[in-house]
Amino acid sequence: MQLILVCPLRLPVVLFTSLDMKMSEEYREKSTITAEDVQNLIKKKDEIEEQIKAYYDVLEDQGVGAEGPLVDIEGFPRADLDLYQVRTARNSISCLQNDHTSLMLEIEEALHQLHAHERAKRERDQQEAVEEGMEQESPLPPAFARVDHVTQGSPASQAGLRVEDEIIEFGSVNPGNFQNLQNIASVVQHSEGALSVAVVRNGQRVQMNLVPQRWSGRGLLGCNIQPLHR
Repeated sequence: MQLILVCPLRLPVVLFTSLDMKMSEEYREKSTITAEDVQNLIKKKDEIEEQIKAYYDVLEDQGVGAEGPLVDIEGFPRADLDLYQVRTARNSISCLQNDHTSLMLEIEEALHQLHAHERAKRERDQQEAVEEGMEQESPLPPAFARVDHVTQGSPASQAGLRVEDEIIEFGSVNPGNFQNLQNIASVVQHSEGALSVAVVRNGQRVQMNLVPQRWSGRGLLGCNIQPLHR
């Protein structure tokens, strides 16, 4: 928050309060600096620069500048100057320049954090893309059975099983322990709830949950599975 006062110079004097300092500390303490945070800091910097320029204009109008003497050759206050305006302008410039220096350091630090965050995000995205690519390129296990019939409305149909799906996982049955269709039948008969089923469809692994249950048709699945001999 900023307090706006009006002095005899007819210029707004911006006084940075303790709340402003707290806001600046919050920028430094934030774990992630956003582009909007940086824009807000730059906006504050521009406001300070406008104030400094306005006070320099006052000094120029007085014809004394930032360093010119305020007393005459005899040591008396110069009668041709509005000494209050000159002293106020010089003091304000000094305070605002200190604020400007501190703010520039904040902006530099915020930009560093913002770029570091964006760089880290790019690296994470690249790593995730590489890992995803590796997963897609990893060879699928060999199928041990194929679906050659699925009855519409059956548990198998509701689970998403399709004709020509090649089974690579059926509950606890996998290519390493499959011997014959009795293995699958045993898993179905002893199942309690959904079975995790994985198939190869169009060269891609497809995962689904199949719930063996009584329905209007025959069996608990409503599909026909044939073993693959390779």
